[in-house]
Amino acid sequence: MSPLARPPRRVLILAAAPAQLLDIAGPAEILTQANRLGGGGLYHLACHIVPEPGSPATTAGLALGSTIEVSDLEAWPTLDTLIVAGGEGARRRCGEPVVRDLTRRLASRARRVVGVCTGAFILASAGCLDGRRVTTHWRWGEALASAHPGITVDPEPIFVHDDGVWTSAGITAGLDLTLALVEADHGHALALAVARELVMFLRRPGGQKQFSPHLAAQTSLSTRLADLVPWMSENLHRPLRVETLAARVGLSPRQFARAFRAETGTTPARLLERLRVEAARRMLEAEGSSLAAVAALCGFGADETMRRAFLRQVGVPPGDYRNRFRAERRLSQPESQRAFIERSLHA
Repeated sequence: MSPLARPPRRVLILAAAPAQLLDIAGPAEILTQANRLGGGGLYHLACHIVPEPGSPATTAGLALGSTIEVSDLEAWPTLDTLIVAGGEGARRRCGEPVVRDLTRRLASRARRVVGVCTGAFILASAGCLDGRRVTTHWRWGEALASAHPGITVDPEPIFVHDDGVWTSAGITAGLDLTLALVEADHGHALALAVARELVMFLRRPGGQKQFSPHLAAQTSLSTRLADLVPWMSENLHRPLRVETLAARVGLSPRQFARAFRAETGTTPARLLERLRVEAARRMLEAEGSSLAAVAALCGFGADETMRRAFLRQVGVPPGDYRNRFRAERRLSQPESQRAFIERSLHA
């Protein structure tokens, strides 16, 4: 049976009110666009929100209703994917029998289980994460680990896949996770088409840290130095010597180097390398850029300099990194579906 002839994958988004709105709307929109761009019939999507008297359905205060009731839901013959949304309700109500037991029953029938943001608290209370490596919003990782010592909580990745169980970091990371689900189900090209349609800057890989080099540096730096990081990112093609950076913030090179290291624990040169590698990764994940062009545009100067930086930061040479994405794009798809996606990408 060809992929297009298969019945739609039944996907349920489950939430406990008040839920994080984007934890529901984000995955729902990704899957809806996958249906549209993939020719239709890929996913059958439903949502069930466990209400709480006196509380709004979402933390944004916006009304949002279930599209399916529990009685109808449990009559579904199959459940491919259970996505559990996060939010205040997930953290506060995860131990309520009505939330915990429903999650446990549904998870036992699902091919894969997904926790978006603090939806991991519900899955953990239902026993779905025991012995797993998971992630969640950086602010709540320690609380999740403390409440469930049988779970390995990794606070750094934006999403983690552990043998049929997927968990994501906070809020917008649920978009990246859901794109990864689409890619696993229907290939890289469709996931890329969906990301393009939603004007997403980049489909981030799961191993990427919750804090990018830009954000991590700006979080730890004083206002004067933090303003320097976006400027560095916009001028990676330039040499950006310490003297240039110091003059930009009105310090002597020695004062600048000392202040930068004191505030970040690293040197300007090391941060600059991380920024350049991140920019190069984005270019290599797209098609059409040669290694020499990427090295020049990102300020490495020579291919070998970029190669050494990639080995330090990513663990593989840039050529191997690019080839991985090229190979993923060649994953087999029905000809009609591939043509549909190609038209969408070049529209």
